[in-house]
Amino acid sequence: MVKHVILWKLKEEYSATQAAEIKAGIKEGLEGLKGQIPGLIEIKVNIKPLPGSNCDLMLDSTFEDEDALKGYSTHPAHVAVADGKVRPFTDSRTCMDYEA
Repeated sequence: MVKHVILWKLKEEYSATQAAEIKAGIKEGLEGLKGQIPGLIEIKVNIKPLPGSNCDLMLDSTFEDEDALKGYSTHPAHVAVADGKVRPFTDSRTCMDYEA
């Protein structure tokens, strides 16, 4: 199995209410990919970091293997969520992929 973990920081321009709505939309979009992408075993988005955190949300996903992760990155359903709900609102992205 392969784990794919991403941490994002939202752009600074959003109010707390806007940020909460954006994070909820990202969570809904990414978690909605379950069952649509071959090899995607589990996908969860945490949108409630503790106050000492230096990121705003986290994707924690599990894939059957590295090929499944590669397929996910270019799958049209994933690209649509990334381009429509994630990239326009985030300022930074940190990713770690590893074998579990």
